[in-house]
Amino acid sequence: MADKQELIPKHGGYRKLKSFQVAQLVYDVTVRFCDRYVEKRSRTHDQMVQAARSGVQNIAEGSQAAGTSKKTELKLTNVARASPEELRLDYEDFLRQRGLPVWERNDARRNSLIARRCSSADCVAQWVREQRGLGGRSASSGLGGQSGLSGQKNLNTSSTQSTKSTSSTYPEIAANAVLVLIAVACSLLDRQLASLAAAFEREGGFTERLYRVRAKARATGR
Repeated sequence: MADKQELIPKHGGYRKLKSFQVAQLVYDVTVRFCDRYVEKRSRTHDQMVQAARSGVQNIAEGSQAAGTSKKTELKLTNVARASPEELRLDYEDFLRQRGLPVWERNDARRNSLIARRCSSADCVAQWVREQRGLGGRSASSGLGGQSGLSGQKNLNTSSTQSTKSTSSTYPEIAANAVLVLIAVACSLLDRQLASLAAAFEREGGFTERLYRVRAKARATGR
């Protein structure tokens, strides 16, 4: 029994991987984002959702395949890493085509979202609403706010301008929020790939384990 356990080590357990959890969050948020901001019958809608889903599914499949093939695990994890990269380009295109900015790497809002450690799409949505509200109160942000956010009554003209401005801030903040989550997922997957590669170099794969188990069995007379 001990030899069998050594031959096929514990595998799966992907739900506990941080990379899987963040990739799943990216998928959930992307479904909501696309349903709200991307034409549902468009090819882009389907491609974005499928790219997000691919990241999640390949992490799971790679983890499950690890029992008998480290090579397959590496390959599928690498596919999982490529999927959010494709998705990243879609979100950047979304912003660029609408004249909306991609936040700089040192933007404080990026760190704010990371620090929130959201584990659900609802949490991310709440953060987006909060950021929209903060933008509405900040004169330097150039983003309008709803009447009463700053504690002052707005004229009708100001209210109209505010409504137009805030309608554009939601997609900007939402798209950039997903870009932040994608960056986190990619970073985690990069580390995971490096760890898997190092383990493969050090320990080999299923064939090497099989040889060691059989050699041990012969040496002990089993």
